[in-house]
Amino acid sequence: MTHNSKQPCEPRIAVYPGSFDPVTLGHIDIIQRAAKQFDKLIVAVLNNLSKNPLFTVEERKELLRQTTSHIPNVEIDSFRDLLVNYMDDKQGHVIVRGIRSVTDFEYELQLASTNQKLNPRVETIFMMTNPKYSYLSSSMVKEIARFKGEVVELVTPEVETALREKFNNID
Repeated sequence: MTHNSKQPCEPRIAVYPGSFDPVTLGHIDIIQRAAKQFDKLIVAVLNNLSKNPLFTVEERKELLRQTTSHIPNVEIDSFRDLLVNYMDDKQGHVIVRGIRSVTDFEYELQLASTNQKLNPRVETIFMMTNPKYSYLSSSMVKEIARFKGEVVELVTPEVETALREKFNNID
């Protein structure tokens, strides 16, 4: 007689790390697609002390919450430690990274190899950016918004409003 009871399996938890300064439609595309592959996707804002971001970590987290609220298995968080340490803290097994170009791939491969060396339990998967967002970067969005250019097709309405307010306060 065979017994067909299934053992409860560990939830598949992935982390999509980045600065998200600000979150773009390219990021959201990766988030939506990655969320379908895992039980939980943690979008983790890197608190990089060596960069001078436009938005605070809390502002970036709030914009991410607003733009991903329709995806039930997405959690927004932040970290300032090594990514592999953060992965252990969150019981994450997979790092999700978006790739726009060959240049991105070379850099991301170096990061993935380093993370694998630091923590062999953690895998990195690369998701190709939707071709319609392959040119898009947060720094490009900030540059366009800084000079009052149209960003409506690059970010969500919430992010567009936040950019406008930020640059109106800087001027």
